[in-house]
Amino acid sequence: MKLNNILVIVDPTASEQPAAEKAAYLAEKFSSRLELYACETKESRAMRYAAHLQTGGSGDFVADLRAVLEGIAKPLRQRGIDVTVETEIGDPLHQRLLERAQRTCADLVVKDTHHHSLIKRTLITNTDWHLIRGCPVPLLLTKAQAWRAVPVLVAAIDPGHVNDKPDTLDQRILEWSQSIAARISGVLQVVHAYLPMILVAEAAGGMPSMMTSLTPQMMEDERRRKFSEAQSVIAPCGIDVRNLKVQLGVAADVLPRVAQEAGADVMVMGAISRSGLRRIFVGSTAERVLEQLECDALIIKPLDFSAALPM
Repeated sequence: MKLNNILVIVDPTASEQPAAEKAAYLAEKFSSRLELYACETKESRAMRYAAHLQTGGSGDFVADLRAVLEGIAKPLRQRGIDVTVETEIGDPLHQRLLERAQRTCADLVVKDTHHHSLIKRTLITNTDWHLIRGCPVPLLLTKAQAWRAVPVLVAAIDPGHVNDKPDTLDQRILEWSQSIAARISGVLQVVHAYLPMILVAEAAGGMPSMMTSLTPQMMEDERRRKFSEAQSVIAPCGIDVRNLKVQLGVAADVLPRVAQEAGADVMVMGAISRSGLRRIFVGSTAERVLEQLECDALIIKPLDFSAALPM
């Protein structure tokens, strides 16, 4: 994989910029260039001005977002990072962000999300979902908490392609996970959540569940088969089988739990395109996973992702 250019979407209304800090950390490790980008909308301008008045209105209101971005860029440049800034004005925000992501030569887009501490859920905004569905390159959604000294990455794979994923997506997920883990001296774990094939077939055919007819031996045979499938995916990457977890259950429940148990800093997972529908499939499973995660999420796209996007 290459990580020469990183596009950071800066929230001009936020006082903290975890996306910029984590992108800068990656830029140092990969010798990447950073572009700090902010789009001023009517709503963000009103929010910034309201915040200015709440502080007593002391000093001049910084109307030009470029000055805001330069303030973020200055200490990053002092660290030796090549940083450029770019601003635009317009609505709707998600459309502007997607257009910028599609125009730029970025290999990775980084944006922050917001975590609700009381309910331990990530508040994925409508803008975030548009980016997940339409961003043509990998997308890192970050939280406020910093990565630990030895970051933990958990890569979610789907051997057997139950969710209709293209063959190469698992390899791309592992390639990105391994490359980042190696550069930041992190730890990589791999997880696969599965359901017995008989249940998948029954669900597809609308038949009542026959779970009670599955014997312990049948369940163990299924587990061994799934483990073997997952092992065949990680073997070419040289990943130690001891770092592989294959667990029975739906992904929406298993992935957040494994991430929490592993103390994950980043969950790496895939998004797929359904060209027949001319849209990006995210679905309720991915939504539940992303909203329950307490860590950052790196969304990887198939190589043909851009070709499936609506024109």
